[in-house]
Amino acid sequence: MSYTYRHPRPSITTDILIFSIRERKLQVLLIQRKGEPFAGAWAIPGGFIRMDEDLVDGALRELQEEAGVTDVPLVQFRTYGRPGRDPRDRVVTVAFMALIPSGHIVARAASDASDAQWFPLTDLPALAFDHAEILADARQRLAEDVTVSVQRTGRVAFDFLPAEFSLSQAQSVFEILRGEELDKRNFRKWLLSTWSIEETGGQTSGTGHRPAALYRLTPGTDAKDLPG
Repeated sequence: MSYTYRHPRPSITTDILIFSIRERKLQVLLIQRKGEPFAGAWAIPGGFIRMDEDLVDGALRELQEEAGVTDVPLVQFRTYGRPGRDPRDRVVTVAFMALIPSGHIVARAASDASDAQWFPLTDLPALAFDHAEILADARQRLAEDVTVSVQRTGRVAFDFLPAEFSLSQAQSVFEILRGEELDKRNFRKWLLSTWSIEETGGQTSGTGHRPAALYRLTPGTDAKDLPG
């Protein structure tokens, strides 16, 4: 049975924030728009949901069509629906996030974009629509996740790390997300006593420094507050 609605209905889009730590900087994947509106401007990858699509399926499709990216774990972040945010129509967008270790994604423009590049969050181009607001909100969320309390959300930092990592690599990620330096001794003491982490038996190599032990995060962690 089909239904006819008397009331106007907004269109639904998805926007996908792909973050990675590259060259010791928190970076985001952006695409250069091929069509109007905002042709030639940089934007968060995304687009309109099809009538027969789930939100996540639509987000993954748009990510592949615009940036050539596939197989990334998406987490729903926030919804934006202010009237006038899109000049084409009344559009509500659902923003998703994915946190990817450096080197796991090669950005390339696909069929729906002119270009795709990584940008440090400290050096962003002008963005289309309200994407600057969406990106600022996501950046704030990442900082809060590893600053206020990590009992439920601190695991976000480990999403930026490889499966096996050194303590220096872990500290670097936490510092980048928090936006401040951490005392080395206090951080390592907190990390090892707070999270279920075990040595793998491996060591770092090719870094130009003395080899360091490699660790991995095991399931069932239980966290306290970050050290001051």
